[in-house]
Amino acid sequence: MIAWVQEGLLSLACVFFLIFGVHLLIAAYGLDNPYWFVLTFFASSLIILISATLLLGFIIRMVARYKSAKQK
Repeated sequence: MIAWVQEGLLSLACVFFLIFGVHLLIAAYGLDNPYWFVLTFFASSLIILISATLLLGFIIRMVARYKSAKQK
């Protein structure tokens, strides 16, 4: 039971950072300085990539635990 809560909280944190990364990506297009645009664009892309990958991993782990608990 504690593992489900832990996975749920980590998934929520990943969703928060995913939304933050998308918001940062949208905000990058409003910048006037091309240098800051490139830095913000790649930083937000990295945030989105890492948070989406971790979220996918947590979801896969939760599904695997659900299937193993259902078989017992």
